Amino acid sequence: MSVADSFKKTFGIPPLITASAPGRVNLIGEHTDYNGGAVLPAALPQRVHIALARQPHATITISSSRFDAKIERPIGDARRGDWTDYAIGALAKASERGWLEGGLLIQIDSDVPDGAGVSSSAALITAILRAAAEIGQVETNAVSIAQHARAVENDYIGMPCGIMDQMAVGLADHGKALALDTQSLDFEVIDIPQDWRFVVIHSGVRRELADGRYKSRFEECQAAAEHLGAKMLCHLDAAQIAAMSALPENLRKRTQHVTSEHQRTIEATAAMKIGDLQSFARLMNESHRSYAQDFEASTPEIDALVQDALKSGAKGARLTGGGFGGCIVALYDAAAEEDAVQALLDNHPNAWRV
Repeated sequence: MSVADSFKKTFGIPPLITASAPGRVNLIGEHTDYNGGAVLPAALPQRVHIALARQPHATITISSSRFDAKIERPIGDARRGDWTDYAIGALAKASERGWLEGGLLIQIDSDVPDGAGVSSSAALITAILRAAAEIGQVETNAVSIAQHARAVENDYIGMPCGIMDQMAVGLADHGKALALDTQSLDFEVIDIPQDWRFVVIHSGVRRELADGRYKSRFEECQAAAEHLGAKMLCHLDAAQIAAMSALPENLRKRTQHVTSEHQRTIEATAAMKIGDLQSFARLMNESHRSYAQDFEASTPEIDALVQDALKSGAKGARLTGGGFGGCIVALYDAAAEEDAVQALLDNHPNAWRV
């Protein structure tokens, strides 16, 4: 059933407009985006679909295929701490921009898993902003939409994320990777080599960025930059690099991860462009070690899943997303993918392929 059909079934009228955006997996470049560094995400085939129509009441009525009840919230409602905040925040941003006003009906259908580190929230916000801009007949572009979507997460949701997720879901298509410089917003869409298979596997450990650990890492990076007198941790000069050793231990480790991850991402992007699978895989493995040991954002379940992925045939594997649960991404040679992935899942009954 299409989202338009879902909307008509729920509300009894056809929608005014539909829109969608994909989830994303970050292949390499974790926590570098808000530190001005390089990232390399790719779009997933799964998408968030939304449908909108106006209603005469000064309320927002939200329905989702994942929940039975419709939820009504007043226009301009403050954040409540539940999943509908992302829709309300996106609509508030659209209203602020003059794209949309008045009461609305919204239907949300999605096969992007939430709590998995694959940007279901960025996809939802982006899809709503796309639809709102079209209704308002506003000329905009993917970068502008991404900037507004990030502002929703930063200012309304209270999540101090960078712009990687919003750019990835707005600019990449399935089978493509987005090489993005998060400082300049220069980007390049790259074809993923046809004989490479990136497989996303949920660990079974739900991740909740709102629990404070993501924000804690963000604040540590900000503190490290302040100690070093740097604007962005990914762009330290020689004197600042030398001064890293004098940082408090936790800040030194966070800085070590961020600076090395930025360089790994640049090298991985170059490897993808020439189809060098072995180099890309090695960089993924180094990325996971850094993410687990220096950034301390992994879990025992994730570490075990990564190690077993490598034992069962993956060339490279790493935790992906904001950390503390969610998914790993593993790189396989196309010829070995199916048997290797099945062997991994057989050994991890709580894990599942996204």
